[in-house]
Amino acid sequence: MRFDIITIFPDIIKSYTDESIIKRAVARKLLKIDIHDLRNFASGKHKKVDDKPYGGGPGMVMKAEPVIKAVKSLKPKKQETIIITFSPAGKEFNAAYARKLAAQKNLILIADRYEGMDERVKKILKSEYRLKTFSIGPYVVTGGELPSLIVLDAVARHIPNVLGKEESLEEKRYGVGVPVYTRPKIIKIKGKKYSVPKVLTSGNHEQVEMWRKKNKKPNF
Repeated sequence: MRFDIITIFPDIIKSYTDESIIKRAVARKLLKIDIHDLRNFASGKHKKVDDKPYGGGPGMVMKAEPVIKAVKSLKPKKQETIIITFSPAGKEFNAAYARKLAAQKNLILIADRYEGMDERVKKILKSEYRLKTFSIGPYVVTGGELPSLIVLDAVARHIPNVLGKEESLEEKRYGVGVPVYTRPKIIKIKGKKYSVPKVLTSGNHEQVEMWRKKNKKPNF
């Protein structure tokens, strides 16, 4: 599966994709991640990608032309590609979306900045391609790099063999939100003992599974 990430801060993305599970998945050719510097698609001496908003107000808005040029340079195929933008007003990204997106061949993630990007970008891209706008939660972050990485990570782990075994998926192994413990069995802090629940050390696999089902987050 191929991920294309459009950003003005490629090093932020690279610092994450060059480590751990994602790095290994790329090395094993389970994933292909291409990072595209938006400034390379801007015109003018200073490669300006933002400008003042019409109607006034603080902050800057990302210009439409560089984003459109960057996307079109990737020659996305409508049936194989989904283009993703981010907004607090978008659909809330969740596990169900992650699983669906993992079945695609190509995701193009646009990491906007400042006060967002010119709204015409979405209208133009939606007229030619499949476009989705996601929110990663009911809050605002300073740029689209973190949301892009969250989607990348959440989707990648549903791609076969990225985690090594399908059982490594928490959703299938324990269930999301289940408390986990490891050695030592008892921790002493300021004279107080903190113990592992007895059921987990009982060796009774049936009771352990019942305990995990009882403690997992519902409706995930």
